[in-house]
Amino acid sequence: EDIKHFNMMSAYDMSMGLAMMPQTNAPGGEAASAAEKEKMYALVLDLINPDQRESALLELSKKREAFPDLAPILWHSFGTISALLQEIVSIYPLLSPPSLTAHASNRVCNALALLQCVASHSDTRNLFLNAHIPLFLYPFLNTVSKTRPFEYLRLTSLGVIGALVKMDDPDVINFLLSTEIIPLCLRIMETGSELSKTVATFIVQKILLDEVGLSYICATAERFYAVSTVLSNMVQLLTEQPSVRLLKHIVRCYLRLSDNPRAREALRQCLPEGLRDQTFQSALKDDPTTKRWLTTLLFNLGDPNAQM
Repeated sequence: EDIKHFNMMSAYDMSMGLAMMPQTNAPGGEAASAAEKEKMYALVLDLINPDQRESALLELSKKREAFPDLAPILWHSFGTISALLQEIVSIYPLLSPPSLTAHASNRVCNALALLQCVASHSDTRNLFLNAHIPLFLYPFLNTVSKTRPFEYLRLTSLGVIGALVKMDDPDVINFLLSTEIIPLCLRIMETGSELSKTVATFIVQKILLDEVGLSYICATAERFYAVSTVLSNMVQLLTEQPSVRLLKHIVRCYLRLSDNPRAREALRQCLPEGLRDQTFQSALKDDPTTKRWLTTLLFNLGDPNAQM
């Protein structure tokens, strides 16, 4: 149970920042030695060998941050990306009916960790998008089983998308808007675990922070209310089970929506009461940034409770 919890937290950390930081040198501040690089090259070659792939996936996923050039090497090595996609596609039959085991989930999540590495790297991100590789992850995001293997799979898949949006690249937002990522995120925001909800809300937040993304979501009443209704339901749940890290992303989404004139007018009517009164005052007492966002949101809406 502890190991499973550690895996879930590792996936969350990977999704929300630790593994999405710019990749640096190996532990100890020293560049990877020639011997370590040779071992990495050997592990990458092992990925196209079905008999060696599982152990290579595990080793590379654990050591990926030690090798700044791992992403380009993965992308340009013969057969490597195909091998990673083969790992993903091989899981599809286990999605419905849901029969994913912990072992199978861990294995494919190691492959996803390497794809996240490719998605994060400036030299490979656009290649990753142009090949439409994120679409291979959408069946994982579309699952609803609440067992740990499925939750770990969804969380790690969200981490790949999170790595893309964290780069603040307009091409990423344009690509995601052309797919079904927003409905998939909205469903996870309503039904997922707290960790998955947090990463999914972060993705929607980053889409909203882009001008094209904000315009897209506010272009029709249907899109706006799809997002605002889910956010409102989440606020209601947080009044019963508070989570500061989740609330932070929800408030930032609302604040960004208030930058759009039509959305601002609608929010005057549909902003949850829990954000208007003092419901979350104690929860936010040690989070001045979110408190400031909430105050600015209420000020934008002309709410009498705003205290600038």
